[in-house]
Amino acid sequence: MKAKIQNAFSKRIDTIGLPILALCCVSFFWGTTWLASKEGVKDMPALQLVTIRQFIGGMIYVLYFIIKREPWPKGKQWRTILVLAFLNFCLSNGLSTWGVKYISSGLGAIIAAIFPIWIVIICFFRGEKVSKLAVLGLLICFCGICVIFMDHLADFLKPDFQFGIILSVIATITWAFGTLHTKKKATSFNPYFSLGLQMLISSFILFGITESAGINIPLNQIPVTSWWAIGYLVIIGSVLTFIAFIYSLQHLPKEISSIYAYINPIVAIVLGFFIFGEILTQAIAIGVLITLAGLYLVNRSIPKKKKKKQLQ
Repeated sequence: MKAKIQNAFSKRIDTIGLPILALCCVSFFWGTTWLASKEGVKDMPALQLVTIRQFIGGMIYVLYFIIKREPWPKGKQWRTILVLAFLNFCLSNGLSTWGVKYISSGLGAIIAAIFPIWIVIICFFRGEKVSKLAVLGLLICFCGICVIFMDHLADFLKPDFQFGIILSVIATITWAFGTLHTKKKATSFNPYFSLGLQMLISSFILFGITESAGINIPLNQIPVTSWWAIGYLVIIGSVLTFIAFIYSLQHLPKEISSIYAYINPIVAIVLGFFIFGEILTQAIAIGVLITLAGLYLVNRSIPKKKKKKQLQ
């Protein structure tokens, strides 16, 4: 009897406890990567940091699966990997990291969290019906963002701040396209191996761009603090947290696994305040809560819509 109870408890931990633990790790540590990116790009080109991060992270994944003799992708799987490498890693990750060179890590995290809004808008322009819940969520998000930027109105006169905002917004749009493409072209190919290949391919693309533009600096001129930031981003951001993220997606309902999107900005804002002394006012705190409430409604509207389609 005791053995049966222990086995049942163990299975419960495996089916629920580990995925929830993985989600908690994603929620917290992806929030901290915004601070690591902010620290890393202080004294080196942002796109060079992204190139090095994704090259090392991608090599770790790919070498692991080569040693395991994992089958390589075939045919159309390569096309999906190439598209996602460009959308998710060259553009989204590259531009968002570049953006925090000019804006706070907390603000970068807030903007990154609004990607579900673009998913709804993209689907609308594709002729899909947008639910009332999604419209309400969009309006609430807009109000929340207006409240957040009340304390940044003067900053909009600064060209660097404007540039950082534009980069960050474009990054969220490309992530939304990448998310939709992933859902449309999902294959049975190993998602972890695919992730590593996307990182590795994107690093070569970015290296070609940055070398052609002449923006890279010699490796021996990269300061120690930037190397520490790169190491953190590789191990925590690109390897461990991504593994936890995919694991949580595979074992939890999408409504639960998307919670990380609401916690990441809060972690980035709070830690940014304590570590970097970034501005944290009452208006920003209220605006973040309003925006996250709107995002929750937008996210809820997306799976509901899918369920209806499946029933038809």
